[in-house]
Amino acid sequence: MTASFSIHPSVDKGIEAGMDNFTGGSLVCKCPQDPVRVQVDAQSAFNHACGCTKCWKPEGALFSMVAVVPRDKLRVTEHAEKLAIVDPKATIQRYACTQCGTHMYGRIENAAHPLYGFDFIHTELSPDKGWTAPQFAAFVSSIIESGTDPAIMGEVRARLNELGLEPYDCLSPPLMDLIATHIAKTSGALKS
Repeated sequence: MTASFSIHPSVDKGIEAGMDNFTGGSLVCKCPQDPVRVQVDAQSAFNHACGCTKCWKPEGALFSMVAVVPRDKLRVTEHAEKLAIVDPKATIQRYACTQCGTHMYGRIENAAHPLYGFDFIHTELSPDKGWTAPQFAAFVSSIIESGTDPAIMGEVRARLNELGLEPYDCLSPPLMDLIATHIAKTSGALKS
């Protein structure tokens, strides 16, 4: 199927498999000179297409591609002075380059949040190959909030399925289970 829209440039022509022995790499912003560089010393997890209105998307793409890595495995190695938080009130503090606008990583500062300890990254910013392949699509209906015509949503979901990215209007079941388990343990409803 040839779609009249772009899900995301990294998956529009098919999904590239990750490598089991991959141990991380660098992320580079879009600045032609003095780019921000982030080093990640771990493989990514929960890589997915995200339709929310907060995530950074390449020009023309309906979805972002976002994954998580352990917070202690990410460090800014060059031009940290160019980074600023996009929305200080957001749960995920997204650090973007102030010159090119590229979101380099997102961090949750609330230690009680179920995903605290993970940083959110866009593996497409890496020249390194081997990051985990995207596994699902989250917040699919949210692309309407960004201006997508609701009349094409059936076509969008069909394309996601064709790519092997099961569409959800929340997160994938394993990720929702992880969040619910954290909440249940915190509340005492589930014993560790």
